[in-house]
Amino acid sequence: MCGICGAIQTDTVTETLLRTMNDTIHHRGPDGEGYYLCENVGLAMRRLAIIDVGGSEQPLYNENQSIALVFNGEIYNYQVLRQDLIAKGHVFRTDGDGETIIHLYEEYGRDFPKYLRGQFAVGLWDNNKRELFLTRDRYGQKPIYYYHNGETLIFASEIKALLKHPAVPCESAFDDPAMLALYLSYGYIPAPDTAFKGIKALMPAGLLHFRDGTVETDIYWQIPHITDETADTENIAHYVEMVQDALQEATKLRLIADVPLGAFLSGGLDSSLIVALMQQMTNQQVKTFSIGFAGDDSFDESPYAKEVADYLDTDHIAFTVEPQAMDLLQKLVWHHDQPFADSSAIPTFLVSQLTREHVTVALTGDGGDEQFAGYDRFYAATLVKKLGMIPKPLWKMAASTIGLLPEGTGYYNRVKRAGRFARGAAQSLALAYFDWVRIANAEMVKSLVNSADTAGQHFEAVLERDSLAGILTANQATYLPDDLLIKADRCSMAASLEARAPFLDHKLAEIAAPMPINLKLNGSTTKYLLKEAARDYLPDHIIDRKKHGFGVPLGAWLRKDISPVKDLLLSETSRQRKLLNSETVQTLITEHESGQRDHNRILWTLLTLEQWHREFIDESYA
Repeated sequence: MCGICGAIQTDTVTETLLRTMNDTIHHRGPDGEGYYLCENVGLAMRRLAIIDVGGSEQPLYNENQSIALVFNGEIYNYQVLRQDLIAKGHVFRTDGDGETIIHLYEEYGRDFPKYLRGQFAVGLWDNNKRELFLTRDRYGQKPIYYYHNGETLIFASEIKALLKHPAVPCESAFDDPAMLALYLSYGYIPAPDTAFKGIKALMPAGLLHFRDGTVETDIYWQIPHITDETADTENIAHYVEMVQDALQEATKLRLIADVPLGAFLSGGLDSSLIVALMQQMTNQQVKTFSIGFAGDDSFDESPYAKEVADYLDTDHIAFTVEPQAMDLLQKLVWHHDQPFADSSAIPTFLVSQLTREHVTVALTGDGGDEQFAGYDRFYAATLVKKLGMIPKPLWKMAASTIGLLPEGTGYYNRVKRAGRFARGAAQSLALAYFDWVRIANAEMVKSLVNSADTAGQHFEAVLERDSLAGILTANQATYLPDDLLIKADRCSMAASLEARAPFLDHKLAEIAAPMPINLKLNGSTTKYLLKEAARDYLPDHIIDRKKHGFGVPLGAWLRKDISPVKDLLLSETSRQRKLLNSETVQTLITEHESGQRDHNRILWTLLTLEQWHREFIDESYA
């Protein structure tokens, strides 16, 4: 795993400039660095050595050094590709996976990403044709950001490296109320836009071609079509076998490493199943890691993780930490480069830091919910359709009534959940689902920034089918790449830890997508098919345990000591921005502190927004 950056410009790219950009992402690759400089072209990388530790220094080149490559990620099928390319006459200088990409480009041209199986971000310069290719893996596990201005193109794994180039402006995009409304609703800026004017994110499965000052982008892979068809749930043995075989292969491929390897273990189905498969495939105990938090037992999964670890006989390390959300705010904003409202970045960051003390690679259960319909909100969407005969005004009245009750901060707080369901049910299916996942609803956005609900319109445009299959697809196109995978990449890379997700293997996705939808969500049973596939590896009580998301008791922490929140959000500095209605912000703080409402999500959203302005905009980061 690495970090990459580069520039193609009208004048000479200096080594000093390239080093400045590259040093900014040192945390992504502390094991080495490399540079390619040729007049107006420069490529650089930081290396975290995983495969062929003693070799494969980047940049990598083809036989006559006319093609240069910088590469972030892992290619899991590189050994098969390598043998095929050798048979075609290509000569390899290293034993690693990265060099395979160069020879694939020589053999197949711009189609080379289609042959790669893994997680990757690639910068490839063809000096003969004077053209650059940038590409990402299919789900967008590894990032690339870029800035294009006339004949200049600058790219990097993280925005902070881009900002070190003098041609890249450091300007907030939030002077546009529509962009601010998107952030307050989603908790992130949906790609390809970013919080910075002029800076874009390359889309998952994106291929960018740059030549003669012109940028062209394309998509080489689409999320597989998820079927709306159903099937008899009595005869599913062949589906179970297909899932087991595909997941076994995906997991086995992700065990390729020349460094210590372990796994995150939350105690939930997805991570437990991955660990069970790992344990079967190795001749030694798998190292597993979990984290628990003081302050609210309803958020603490560590006892479940220990139970699974004991059952599978793993070498398990459990971490327990005290409340420290505000202590981590600045670090999290710096590593994410943009305002990022998902507070589960807190435990992800901490468990990554602690895990890195023991291993260099950690497998995760990320993607299981997306592939096999694991979220409760998927069932809620089907329930809304079934209850369609109830007039929506009645749902609206119910939501208003529930809203009069005080909200607790516990994970399973019934008042909070009932209120969200009723508020969603009063809307169309698309907006109902979005209401369950969004942070600020339409009314709150209007109160904070006096903007129309651009986020609701955005999600309705993403949702191509008004059905469960359509919602699953939209979830994979928005929440997965722009939230979960951003969090996983930034938090693991902050610790120089490589995270690998077998559930995001695109071959597995292509097998799972056409499977009958009722085998994924069967009545109220989420991940039905995956649970059946797991019964050969885990006991029923672990498989059938109620789903628990990975989070922290942020609501309780902020309610215990709200003063740091007030200091940031009600400061004169914050008020002078005039981005938000200060009276609304004050109301949110008061309602949370009093116990009337649990506003931890929107408060954290506003905190990261304010801290981002202070970190990147107020003093001009570059």
